[in-house]
Amino acid sequence: MKTFVTRSFLCFVLSNLFLLALAAQQTPPPNSPAPQASQPADKNEDAQGKKTPEKTEGTSNDRLFYALPNFLTLENTGQVPPLTVGQKFKVVTRSSFDYVQVPWYAFLAGISQAQNSEPGYGQGAEGYGKRFGAAFADGTIENYMTGAILPSLLRQDPRFFQSGKGGFWHRTGYAVSRIVVTRTDSGHEQFNFSEVFGSAASAAISTYSYHPSADRTLSNTASVWGSQVGYDTLTIVVKEFWPDIRRKLSKKK
Repeated sequence: MKTFVTRSFLCFVLSNLFLLALAAQQTPPPNSPAPQASQPADKNEDAQGKKTPEKTEGTSNDRLFYALPNFLTLENTGQVPPLTVGQKFKVVTRSSFDYVQVPWYAFLAGISQAQNSEPGYGQGAEGYGKRFGAAFADGTIENYMTGAILPSLLRQDPRFFQSGKGGFWHRTGYAVSRIVVTRTDSGHEQFNFSEVFGSAASAAISTYSYHPSADRTLSNTASVWGSQVGYDTLTIVVKEFWPDIRRKLSKKK
């Protein structure tokens, strides 16, 4: 179904893993849990009498590669208050309907159109419109299932807390483990039901509702589920090393 789209993005992510390794080797990990002295942006905002989203809601205002929403990732944090149900839905809504999502899903729909993925959609403007709508719906449903609905029902924390400590492989292992291990709202570690079952539920919903009938099979649903988990795994690895890459880019500027 949308496996080809995910693979296209995974290739892009894999090409950046070399940058991640380089950043991890050349950028020393933070030694202090207090980020205020090392983050000028926060100081500038405080000087203007403003509070960052991390301080007010326990979320972020960051963007991966200065574009893709990264609002549920926190850097250099210790004990933070849990998100309320309203905050979980608010930040997922903010991410899902961010202005960057429109060109992103348009790009994915273009790839699908070029490869004639899911032929039931057809070609031409109508086929492209259906693919764009499906891509947008797929991403939005998964965001809500894994970031708001199940975390609220199961009282799990949908945020990713960056490690920033150790070497490249240690940090990579930590990031990958967050797919199956997460925090509860009370701060304890627990199996990540929200990610594993949330992505499975979103794959089933999309497959058996608005995708072409020829693709409504159990094997295709399992394939989409695996692709979504793989996509989320590589994305979370990028999130772990993004602060290192961002600091290197800032120094070059």
